[in-house]
Amino acid sequence: MPDPLVLAIDQGTSATKCLLVDAAGRIVARAATPVAVDYPQRNRVEQSPMEIWASVRDAVARCVSGHDPADIAAVGVSNQRESVLLWDRATGLPLGPMLGWQDQRTADACRRLRAAGAGEAVRRISGLPLDPMFSALKARWLLDTYDPDRRRAARGELCLGTVDSWLIWRLTGEHRVEMGNAARTQLLDVRRRAWSEELLELFDVPPEVLPAPVPSSGPFGEVRDLAGLPASVPLAGVLGDSHAALLAHGAVTPGLVKATYGTGSSVIGVLDVPGAVPDGLCLTIAWDEGTPVYAVEGNIRASGAVLAWLARLLRTTPAELAAMAENASSAGVDIVPAFGGLGAPWWDEHATGLISGLDLGTAPEQLARAAIEAIALQVNDVVAAVAQGAGPVRRLLADGGGSANDTLMQLQADFGRIPVWRAVTPNLSALGAAHLAGRTAGVWSRADLGELPREYDTFTPCADGAGPAERVASWHTAVDRARLRLPKDASG
Repeated sequence: MPDPLVLAIDQGTSATKCLLVDAAGRIVARAATPVAVDYPQRNRVEQSPMEIWASVRDAVARCVSGHDPADIAAVGVSNQRESVLLWDRATGLPLGPMLGWQDQRTADACRRLRAAGAGEAVRRISGLPLDPMFSALKARWLLDTYDPDRRRAARGELCLGTVDSWLIWRLTGEHRVEMGNAARTQLLDVRRRAWSEELLELFDVPPEVLPAPVPSSGPFGEVRDLAGLPASVPLAGVLGDSHAALLAHGAVTPGLVKATYGTGSSVIGVLDVPGAVPDGLCLTIAWDEGTPVYAVEGNIRASGAVLAWLARLLRTTPAELAAMAENASSAGVDIVPAFGGLGAPWWDEHATGLISGLDLGTAPEQLARAAIEAIALQVNDVVAAVAQGAGPVRRLLADGGGSANDTLMQLQADFGRIPVWRAVTPNLSALGAAHLAGRTAGVWSRADLGELPREYDTFTPCADGAGPAERVASWHTAVDRARLRLPKDASG
């Protein structure tokens, strides 16, 4: 009999990626299909649910081409988190767009709830700060728009869900949500691992519209009508993308912290116990196989996005910006990419994006260097906060497209005075989903996964800490400027 294969689907903001992994843990095939992101108005970020599903089908078909689908023992899914959509239970058709995790249309509603004193209860129950990045206010906006009296939702005619829920529905016909993704909705009682009646009432979300939370290992059901896979193949593992990457790194004990460098960034490390978490961070469920593994996390809204933005502004490409920055100095220039406010550890939607330290001699290469440094400096702030909540950080594990930049990785090590280990293997989110699904299906044991080779490039902090320390201080001054509140009657 041929060795079993595990198919992993990673549905991300800009693309759906697929891997086919053999019993030795080797990636034997991969494919990717791009997905469009729409920005119809200021602070609005949308995607097409049907395009997302079509991208999954296309990437899977190309990934398994040339392999016998009968050899596939299990399917795993990792996904972008916090994005949310609404669909008709009978037809399976979406009502409106999917609201992306970057969407800020609910910022005013968030401010009103915070002013009414709801922030403390939300954080206590969900483990998350009251912020428009999370799914709850997006869910309320969708229901207000497409079912304002909540009648259809209360009758169970509509389904509300995150991206994993949408894919589980399309793949198996079941309306379920993986526990770690549910923990990012701001509707889950993170310690009880059940929907919170208090939060559902606060955000006006009827429980009948929500999926059933289940462990990361399922049960989710069997995959149907996908690239010729047999009907008996189980969907055996689902994880949020950052959680999946953490698992792929093997970072299952405190002291190992993972940073993913994508459009935004997630910095996350597991906890021994879900105790008190610093204000600037989130308590979340990393994965759950019957027993939850908790983690402390900080989310950065714009990391790679700052390079994409500056490239558009200067009419060049992110790759060319990175080359310009390699041997340049920022020369006192700071870029604070608060395009939709700042995420962790500040959680300040009022913060405004700015460039400071300009003079008549400022050149494009200095702006490029400042943009690269802004990524590392934001991650450094979150790593410092994670160390307060989870204990000393021995090693920072890096992955994601942005981690390919050697300059960025060395800056990260220098600013934080922490060794940075960059994963050589790409697509760790998909690989983590494959590991969980394969373990659930019996392809691997925990010991097998622990012994898999993991290759890293390492970056050691420079010997002189004074220069990086001064740079961090300059950055914090710029962040203070970005967060400055002017009096309402200020003029000029």
